[in-house]
Amino acid sequence: MIPYIERTKNYYAMQGYPAYQWANHETTPFQSMAKPLRESTLALLTTAAPFQAELPDQGPGAKYNADAKFYEVYTKPIDPVPDLRISHIGYDRKHCEAKDPRTWLPVDALKSTESEGIVGQIANELVGIPTNRSQRVTLEQDAPNALAHVQRLNADVALLVPT
Repeated sequence: MIPYIERTKNYYAMQGYPAYQWANHETTPFQSMAKPLRESTLALLTTAAPFQAELPDQGPGAKYNADAKFYEVYTKPIDPVPDLRISHIGYDRKHCEAKDPRTWLPVDALKSTESEGIVGQIANELVGIPTNRSQRVTLEQDAPNALAHVQRLNADVALLVPT
């Protein structure tokens, strides 16, 4: 077991930040699905970043790369599968080599669920959501922008695959 919350608290404390206030919501905006998944359009949401060739190493096992972060919600066609990376994420590099992008970008697996009739349709674009460390920006800017893209894609359900 990796004690993520405790490690995160310690990490920020060592940098002199006040104790992190985890998001806590008494209610959520989620709702039951209006129709079965096999009749629904699913939109994939990801926190992976588009590859930028001009930036330092963003490949598997790369050190944390703050330059690769992005700050605006984006969309990308899923065909062909876009080149997205996770070097901008503070993940556990000791226990995860991040060699297989299908672990954070399961486009092929989702296409399989579509062909098997599990999901009605996969939206033809994915939505990228920044990993800003601001609850305010997430709630006031990123979440509404992501929702607008999901609605534009006529998706009935969204699947967030965080990195």
